[in-house]
Amino acid sequence: MGLHPLDVEVLLGVFERLIDHGATVIVIEHDLDVIANSDYIVDLGPGGGEAGGRIIATGTPSQIMDDPQSVIGRYLREDQAPRHR
Repeated sequence: MGLHPLDVEVLLGVFERLIDHGATVIVIEHDLDVIANSDYIVDLGPGGGEAGGRIIATGTPSQIMDDPQSVIGRYLREDQAPRHR
C-alpha cells in the first residue's frame, strides 16, 4: 500500500520546492501521480525480479506514453484518459 493521495500531493510540493532551489531529485516510484509529474522517466522492466532490470523506455511523461515498448506508458495513458461515470 502506498501513500495517501494527499500525502503524495504534499510530497510533490516538497519536490517542487527542492527543484526551485536548484536541487536534483531522483525518485524510484510506482505512484502514477508522481511519475506523471516527473521531468524525465527511466522505465525499467519488462517485469520484476529476473524479468526486469532492462531499460525499456526513457523520456518525458508524454514521450513515455507515446512509446509502445513502455510498460508504464500504458498505465499513464489509462490514468490520463477521460473518466466516464
